[in-house]
Amino acid sequence: MISNISPCEQGATVDQAEIARREAGLHQALTRAQVVMIGLGGAIGTGLFMGSGTAIGYAGPAVVVSYAIAGFAAVVMVFSLSEMAVVHPTAGSFGTYAEIYLNPWAGTVVRYSYWMAQVIAIGAEAVASGVYMTFWFPGTAVWLWSLGFALTLLYFNSRSVGNFGSIEYWLALIKVTAIVAFIVLGVAAILGIGTQPTGFHNLTGLPGGFMPHGFGGVWMAVIIGVLSFNGIEVIAVTSGEAKDPVKTIPAALRTMALRLFLFYVLALAIVVTFIPWTQTGATVVTQSPFVRVLAHSGLRHAAGIMNFVVLSAALSSMNTNVYLCSRMLFSLSRGEYAPRFLGRLSRRGTPTAAIAVSGACILVAAGVSKLTPLAYNYLFGVALFGAMIVWIAILLSHLSFRRRHRVQDLPVRMPLFPYLQVAGLALLVAVLVTMGLDREVWDVSWIVGVPWLALVSAGYFISKARKARALAAAATDKRGAA
Repeated sequence: MISNISPCEQGATVDQAEIARREAGLHQALTRAQVVMIGLGGAIGTGLFMGSGTAIGYAGPAVVVSYAIAGFAAVVMVFSLSEMAVVHPTAGSFGTYAEIYLNPWAGTVVRYSYWMAQVIAIGAEAVASGVYMTFWFPGTAVWLWSLGFALTLLYFNSRSVGNFGSIEYWLALIKVTAIVAFIVLGVAAILGIGTQPTGFHNLTGLPGGFMPHGFGGVWMAVIIGVLSFNGIEVIAVTSGEAKDPVKTIPAALRTMALRLFLFYVLALAIVVTFIPWTQTGATVVTQSPFVRVLAHSGLRHAAGIMNFVVLSAALSSMNTNVYLCSRMLFSLSRGEYAPRFLGRLSRRGTPTAAIAVSGACILVAAGVSKLTPLAYNYLFGVALFGAMIVWIAILLSHLSFRRRHRVQDLPVRMPLFPYLQVAGLALLVAVLVTMGLDREVWDVSWIVGVPWLALVSAGYFISKARKARALAAAATDKRGAA
């Protein structure tokens, strides 16, 4: 806790102590290495391996600029989050920070929106995992694989948090190794190390040059970049279960942010250099660009290897997001914003009820994504909108956080405050507005995101009114008894 807080902040101090008390009970068993891999696992999903063609279709070779812009927003958010996570190592993380430094309504909206976003994401990854398995077992039912993977990961999450951390470490390591190998092989192919060089012609020599669709295309790809980096904030959620969070969390956040930035930007730079962007755009892509580079290197069974990698990427994202979902519900329950049974812990210190309820909702989301894609598009819109709202809330919370704490007392300090935060906020708001104005793809985020916020807000205020009436009735009864 930060000491030497001014008298005007005593109310906030009580809230901080209460939140720390109510979210106690989780076991602090995650190592720094596990925390870093959990963060990478949450932020590097199948989108980089299979879905990067959409961003390339928007921006062409300039997609590297798009991801650099998105990476700036991610780094600012991560540095801001690290300051707060060290002071408040809680499972509710940015949800509790919004509750303390903005208001309880904001904390409730952030946690429920993030929970819903992760439930939807896991549902999609579960279906994708089933599809990937048909590469080796054609003709088998996708839903059987999806259900099997989902139940397996729910089981491991219900065990000790150390068990979860170990599994996630190895799953994330597979895709990190794949990305590093891809970068090494890609650089070798481009420079002609051991083979005929492909050169840099594809960056500027195709119709339209480096930026074929102008800055408008670059900006649209920024949307995908921001959403690709989403998940990096999971490290702050682990602060309540990390060993020595004061040292582990800021170190993990900063090193992981740099690695994630390099992985995405370097990998996409190799893709657009090695393969003409017109062949990797979303409308014509027929296979992962990673497969093309691996095949060019002479690696046998490149398609099978990459299928294994994307399967592990999907399972890693599922594993991490199950963890996120359960901790958000746990935090909401302990704050009396969700049913009390969701805040119960097992003997191993895991919120098994929250895991089970999240798992049931994940299976529903998976079924919707498989059976009715149109309806799933609207569910996915909630996830998109929620992801943006969470990052914006983190930066707003940090601005308020700094006003309440003396900078010299902070164990971790964000450089260039508040200029980077203001720039990051402006960028995220601009991206969110652009999503609302786009009439082809991204406007669905606003069409369903705004009603979602209204629904959660209505539930919060109804619950608040009921609690107020109950307290008033209890006070009246007490006076009558006296």
